[in-house]
Amino acid sequence: MQPKSLILIVITGILLLVVSNSLYIVTEMERGIKLRFGAVNDPNVGPGLHFKWPFGETARIFDSRVLTLDSDPERYLTAEKKPLMVDSFVKWRIIDVENYYTATSGDERRVELLLQQRVNEGLRNQISRRAMQEVISGERDQLMAELKSGLDEVMRAEFGVEIVDVRVKKIDLPDLVSSAVYSRMNSERRIEAQEHRATGEEKALAIRAGADRQVVVIRAEAYRDAETLRGDGDAQSASTYAKAFSQDEEFYAFYRSINAYTEVFNDKGDLMVLDPKSDFFKYLKQDGL
Repeated sequence: MQPKSLILIVITGILLLVVSNSLYIVTEMERGIKLRFGAVNDPNVGPGLHFKWPFGETARIFDSRVLTLDSDPERYLTAEKKPLMVDSFVKWRIIDVENYYTATSGDERRVELLLQQRVNEGLRNQISRRAMQEVISGERDQLMAELKSGLDEVMRAEFGVEIVDVRVKKIDLPDLVSSAVYSRMNSERRIEAQEHRATGEEKALAIRAGADRQVVVIRAEAYRDAETLRGDGDAQSASTYAKAFSQDEEFYAFYRSINAYTEVFNDKGDLMVLDPKSDFFKYLKQDGL
């Protein structure tokens, strides 16, 4: 290999090394900071392709997306000195890169430790001022809002970090307390169930009694109406018979006798012992025809 070619290769390698150490890329999901001999030179490097001197200048790039810190469950005491196990998480992101780097040297783990300490301290202060019922349901949203507001103000000023949200995933009682609380809750629910059953049985008896009373009233009214209709029918029947009898007494008597004969002699097995001279056989006699 000729000396010129060797020199050209060496120069090309050096140039490539210089260029690779001089250019760096910051994506849309990142923010950067440029340092010159350890001091901040450019505090806010936005997305894009950027240049730095290969010697004496360095670039630090950080994730600017919303990050999640999932804390371990911690034990807190309410205003009644009742223990609660609270599992929470925090959403945060970097908004001031220079402040973030100056306070933490760009160590994300350090920020998470500090943030977890502040969250635990804030939850302890908020929960200690409230009763258990308020923490669990009554003022839970207000508790989270106050904690987020106070924590965000401190973290912005000290670390250049924005607190997007603070949420409680779960609130439990310690194992030693849970069994006693659950037993008391079961007893209370059992008593409440018995009260509901007793109230239901009382209402059922009242409904049955009312229904029975209505049945008696309806039957009595129906019997009254039936007797009234039957009496009216009997009266009309008697009136009709009376009118018919008054028009032709002989024919009416003959008609009734014929009907009586039909009813009496309907069955051949019937046997009657009567005086032949009785009025029953009046229209069967030859001289009566």
